[in-house]
Amino acid sequence: MKLWQKETSSDKKVESFTVGNDREFDLMLAEFDVIGSLAHTEMLSQCGLINTEEKKSLHLELKNILGIIRKGEFAIGDTCEDVHSQIEFLLTEKTGDAGKKIHTARSRNDQSLLDIKLFIRSELQKTVNDVESLFNLLQSLSEKNKDTLLPGYTHLQIAMPSSFGLWFGAYAESLSDDLESLLAAYKTADKNPLGSAAGYGSSFPIDRELTTELLGFSGMNVNSVYAQMTRGKTEKTAAVGIAAVASTLSKLAMDCTLFMNQDFSFISFPENLTTGSSIMPHKKNPDVWEIIRGKCNRLQSLPNEFSLLLNNLPSGYHRELQLTKEILFPAFKEMKSCMEMAALMLENIIINRNILENPKYDFLFTVDAVNEQVKSGIPFRDAYKNIGMAVDAGVFKKPESIRHTHTGSIGNPGNDLIRKTFENKISEFNFEKANLAFEKLCNGKDQ
Repeated sequence: MKLWQKETSSDKKVESFTVGNDREFDLMLAEFDVIGSLAHTEMLSQCGLINTEEKKSLHLELKNILGIIRKGEFAIGDTCEDVHSQIEFLLTEKTGDAGKKIHTARSRNDQSLLDIKLFIRSELQKTVNDVESLFNLLQSLSEKNKDTLLPGYTHLQIAMPSSFGLWFGAYAESLSDDLESLLAAYKTADKNPLGSAAGYGSSFPIDRELTTELLGFSGMNVNSVYAQMTRGKTEKTAAVGIAAVASTLSKLAMDCTLFMNQDFSFISFPENLTTGSSIMPHKKNPDVWEIIRGKCNRLQSLPNEFSLLLNNLPSGYHRELQLTKEILFPAFKEMKSCMEMAALMLENIIINRNILENPKYDFLFTVDAVNEQVKSGIPFRDAYKNIGMAVDAGVFKKPESIRHTHTGSIGNPGNDLIRKTFENKISEFNFEKANLAFEKLCNGKDQ
């Protein structure tokens, strides 16, 4: 029997179709369902809705279940519809009537909302940590190679001199901007929906401020109707954050795939990080970068997928909202694998430091030649014409040296400024608050 059933059983086809693979994704929420229940029962006790002994027995068993979950031994039985009913069943089996009281003043709607927000908050912290690791690697490569010249392109035509320092540093700064989207997602998830029940509040004298504090939230979704409306909105905002990082990685992957091409030969990688051909013995294919590019392009479609799922839904709960799990939950794992593989490749990148010795790159320096004439007093348009005519006549000579000094240029990529901005954004997440709250709930002694 399900939590909501009375005497009539559901048609098996209906049950199979509506539940789908939700149990599989619910396993990813199990730890958070227990943590949410620890906070909820603490609040019920302080509000006089369960007694102290009931709370203690519930907390003891909830922590036992949490241990089983963390060992990877937790499962949702065939007779249970979801993670919520499985945990309630286990509690009732061990604590009797106390377990039957755990659902007081909440609905599966706000319980699911809470679990998903806690899960997303946790996954975003892992994502930000991975972004920080990749950022540090890119900054290190940028600083190490800030004076190593690299052709710059516009329209895929030779344009102006760049440097590997600028190239690596550009992707570091891009990740810094991506933190803005991740921060918006974290702030959206970091609000407590518990107590909104089915979306219309409760007649019990509950204390929503207390559960907000116990779970380490920065605040709550105040309006009960709006709390329910955040189902889907929270997931979509997280998807936008993932898509932002995916966009950066996809572009980096394309650059690396292009720069490995023999017509460029700007970079290469050890043979054990590339793949070969079954017929062409010379091939060193950039399969890792191509798979990263493909996966990250797919990840960028997530916000649109959420829009198509959610756009015509009115307020209140609707069953298709459970489909948000299968859209978002695997994306966190996919994003992590892409960042880890990008880091592995970049840690082993081999840079060609003699690219510009090829005379085909001499035209990279036409703008520098124009600038030198301007510095000597020739008007810009005249200098531009002079150099253009030299190019057309085949007599252009590149300057013997170039000097770029401004912030964000060759030799001066501005990595310190970019790092400062990045670190300021990291601090805004305030992960420590949630981590300390979880630690206290899971490992603190009950009074």
